[in-house]
Amino acid sequence: MFTKTTLLKALLLAATFMLPGMSQAQNYPTKPIKFLVPYPAGGTTDVLARLVAEKVGAKFGQPVIVENRGGAGGNIGAEAVWRASADGYSLLFASAGPLAINKNLYPKLGYDQDTFTPISLIAASPNVLIASTKLPVNSLTQLIAYAKANPDRISYASQGNGSTSHLTGEFFKSAAGVKMVHVPYRGSSPAIMDVLAGQVDVMFVELSSVVAHIRAGTVQILAVASKQRNPMLPTIPAVAEVLPNFTSDTWFGLVAPPKMAPEIANKLSAAVADALKQPSLVTAMKELGLESIGSTPAAMSQFTKHESERWGGIIRATNTTVE
Repeated sequence: MFTKTTLLKALLLAATFMLPGMSQAQNYPTKPIKFLVPYPAGGTTDVLARLVAEKVGAKFGQPVIVENRGGAGGNIGAEAVWRASADGYSLLFASAGPLAINKNLYPKLGYDQDTFTPISLIAASPNVLIASTKLPVNSLTQLIAYAKANPDRISYASQGNGSTSHLTGEFFKSAAGVKMVHVPYRGSSPAIMDVLAGQVDVMFVELSSVVAHIRAGTVQILAVASKQRNPMLPTIPAVAEVLPNFTSDTWFGLVAPPKMAPEIANKLSAAVADALKQPSLVTAMKELGLESIGSTPAAMSQFTKHESERWGGIIRATNTTVE
């Protein structure tokens, strides 16, 4: 018979098992935290991770170390974190690839992106279409007309196979009805440099990566891929003004290994939200052309699911592969 005494014993036993986890969350963190960035140093993800790491470290009173482990479209670093202990000390700071897109591109992954413990969306940056000054066009409509008259003569750079810039380029080809040649690089910096040098014709890249070139006047920007014109570039048209419903941005988020305690995830999420409100970080992100977000783990989970479905549809519609 299930008596009150039996129920009380069961509740006490359950509480005994819960106490270690609760204590761990209350004391967290007790040692340095690692943000693993699955891309080379120097790109927007790396720069943003270091800015956020400094503020989160100050909040917790523990160092937050940034480690770069690039390769395979972010999959190598993502797998390393996915297989790490779910104690809150190894976190993945990444853009959309390993968080929402790659399962739609790679036939086999060493991790399941849907099982990461979400912590927070960090920021977003609209993608912009830049062009070499050597290309005989100075507007989006001229680019489309030139590409149609010269199929497969225009090359477009990307940060690598499967990256947001690659997928946006394929999305553009399909929406505009043009043929262009994809030239993948390892990261934004070398790709941008070759566009500026005229080695490659165009590129879709996050605004934050070309802010310095915009200010220096060394890059030609044909369009922004946000829904509307960007306040930072009020004279530059949105791609959607020519190709309706065309939008693309690059976003960044923080996740942990699967099955991490919700108490630790919430504690990290709150620390990130606090960091994103710090005036010095707000200013630094604004100068980079980044929009601060900050979110709860639940909101991030819903967002990444939507993004995975959206990009999965684009990948299938354009027959994009990583080969």
